[in-house]
Parts: sequence; C-alpha cells; structure tokens
Amino acid sequence: MYPTIYDAVKDLFGISLPFLKILQSFGFFVAIAFLVAGYFFAKELRRKENEGLVHSTFRKVLKGERATQSELITNGVLGFLIGYKLLGFILNYSAISENPREFMMSAQGNIFGGLVLGAAFVWMRYSEKEKQRLPEPKLMEVPYHPYEHVSNMTLIAAVAGLLGAKLFHILENLSDFIANPGGMIFSFSGLTMYGGLIVGGLAVIFYARRNGLPFAHVIDSCAPGLMLAYGVGRIGCHVAGDGDWGIPNTATKPSWLHALPDWIWSYNYPNNVNKECNPYIQNTAEYLQCHCNWQNTPYLVAKVYPTAFYEAFVCISLFFVLWSLRKRIKTPGVIFSVYLIMNGIERFFIEQIRENTVLFKIGTYTVTQAMFIAICLLVLGITGLIYFRRQKPEVTDTPSPHA
Repeated sequence: MYPTIYDAVKDLFGISLPFLKILQSFGFFVAIAFLVAGYFFAKELRRKENEGLVHSTFRKVLKGERATQSELITNGVLGFLIGYKLLGFILNYSAISENPREFMMSAQGNIFGGLVLGAAFVWMRYSEKEKQRLPEPKLMEVPYHPYEHVSNMTLIAAVAGLLGAKLFHILENLSDFIANPGGMIFSFSGLTMYGGLIVGGLAVIFYARRNGLPFAHVIDSCAPGLMLAYGVGRIGCHVAGDGDWGIPNTATKPSWLHALPDWIWSYNYPNNVNKECNPYIQNTAEYLQCHCNWQNTPYLVAKVYPTAFYEAFVCISLFFVLWSLRKRIKTPGVIFSVYLIMNGIERFFIEQIRENTVLFKIGTYTVTQAMFIAICLLVLGITGLIYFRRQKPEVTDTPSPHA
C-alpha cells in the first residue's frame, strides 16, 4: 500500500522525492475525484443549455474599475501564506522532509518569503486591474452560463464535503472523539465518504437554488459525475489502505477467479496508512494479548475482502450506465433518482462483508451507519422516481447559441 504519493513514486520508479510525503494518497485521489466530477458536471450542463433545458442568467458587473482595497489585501495575505511556507520548506528541506505534514500544520515558515510573495501577489492583481481600467467604470449586464457555476459549486462541495466527512466520522466514533477531540478534528485521516457526499450535495443544491438554476436539471447533470467521483475516491481508499476494507476472508479463492490476482479475493494491506495489523480484535484484554507489533508485522494478520476495490469497480461501471442513460431519459430528476437507487443498493450489499460501527440492532441483525444511510438513499431515490415522473413534462426552448 502507498500511504503517500512519495511511497508510490519510490516503489514504482525507485525515485526518492521526500517533499511528496505531504501528498497523502487518499487525498490525492479525492482531488482527482472532484476534478472528474466537475468536468462531467460542466459537460452535461453545456449539453442541456445547448438543448434549451437550462438557460444563462445575467449579472450586473462593474467594468473598468481600479483594484479595490479588499482585493489587494486578499491577494497579499494569500501570497504571504504561500511564500511563508514555501521558502521555509526550501531552506529547511532536510529537517522538514521527514515529516512535511507536521510542518504545514505548524506556525513555522520564513517571514522574508512571505513578504516577497505577498507583495508580488498584490502587484500582479493591481497591474491586471490597471490594464482593464476605464476612465469611467461602466455597469454592464453580462451573461452567466450554467456551466460557469461549476467551479463555485465544486469548491463549495469540497469544503462542505470535507466538513461533512469529518462530522460523520466523529459521530461514528464518538468515544474516540471524546478521548482526543483535537487529534480527531485536525487529523488528515478519519473521513466518512457518505458524510462528504450528503453535506457537500446539500450545499450544492442550496447554491443552485440561490442562483436560479433549475433544481431537477442540476441534480441530473451532477449524478453521473458523482458516481464516478465516488469510484475514484474508493481507489484512494484501496491504495492508501485507510481501513475501508472488509471482514476477514478465510475462504478459498473461487476457481472462476483463477485468472485474477489473489489480492482481488483477499488481501492483507501491507504498509497501510492506519498502521493496522489486527483491527478486528475488539475486547481490550484480547486486544492486548493478540495485537501484533507494527514493526514486525506491517500488514493485516488476517486477510480481508478488498471492499474499497469492489466499490471502485462497481461505481465506475455504474457511471457508464448513467452516462449512457442521460440522453434517453427526458424527465428531469429521474437520472438523479436512479443514481440514488444505484448508490443505495451498491452500498447496502457491500456492507454485508464490511466491519463497521454498529448503529443499532434488529434482533441478531446489525445495522451500520453506512447501511442505514444506504437504505435512506434507496427510499429517497424511489420516492424521487415517483415524484418526478408525475411532474408535467417541460417544453424545450430554442437551443441557446452560447452552448
């Protein structure tokens, strides 16, 4: 496993680049997930605008004004922070390279680098505005296409999704949070995928409604990209070995899988980012007796189902299904409802071979937080399917010339 991009580059190419230790593998794949989701989201909004299903809005913009004080201060602060950390990292590379993440979270840096880059950022902003400056600033109405909102919605989803992922992880592990609240809040690990999906999704929906974007078309447009992003994120879980693995799998590999690598059936996640070697020992006494030493056993003692890999494969496959359906299904809101149903079914069944925090029990049957959310998504998807199909079909306008 590759906890950081440094580990991957060193193992695959034999090159040691210590500064890459700052890039965690999971975070790297999450960043890619946001990029691909944004790309397909914008692509679908462009298509819908071209077909007259969504339309541009108009905004009043003051053209030709000089740089404002707030713009210069914002750019100066941003430049200072980047320069402060960057030059500090370069000048103390040998000492910091072993643990760059600790340096990034600390107050260490170089004041000279901060001042120089801060001043450069202020000058660049000032120069840019001066080139566009008019003798008399003009208030103009400019079109704002639906796809131009995607960068804002992606940023909002990223911030809200991160907060949601951390919040749901805390709720799922309250005892650990009470024991060490600061460590859990500021840790780079400990994120719940569904928390990010739910909170990030709600934030995007709120933004869309505030900006007059048609709700049903927006959620339809983002559905395929969300499915793909979920699959890409799960690749990050698998590559890093972040604990989103399944229960121990001691069964013999089926004959129909003989052509595939053994790790697809059961895997011990060597060098996983959590440094776990025996995660399924729950009792304190049993844990102390059976827990292994990470230095001697840097892998799971019992091989487990690689459920993150299974989810990545299934969700990326479902993306192609949704992408192929998007033009065939004409009723707004239905594609997103189908996405919710697919996501709920996929996660419900994968939970059958995963060990997760128990939310409640029904007799001897345990229900995890992820399983409960999956059921809610399934019900919500079916409800949405019924609701949207009962709505009056929309009349398609003349295609927009700005698509």
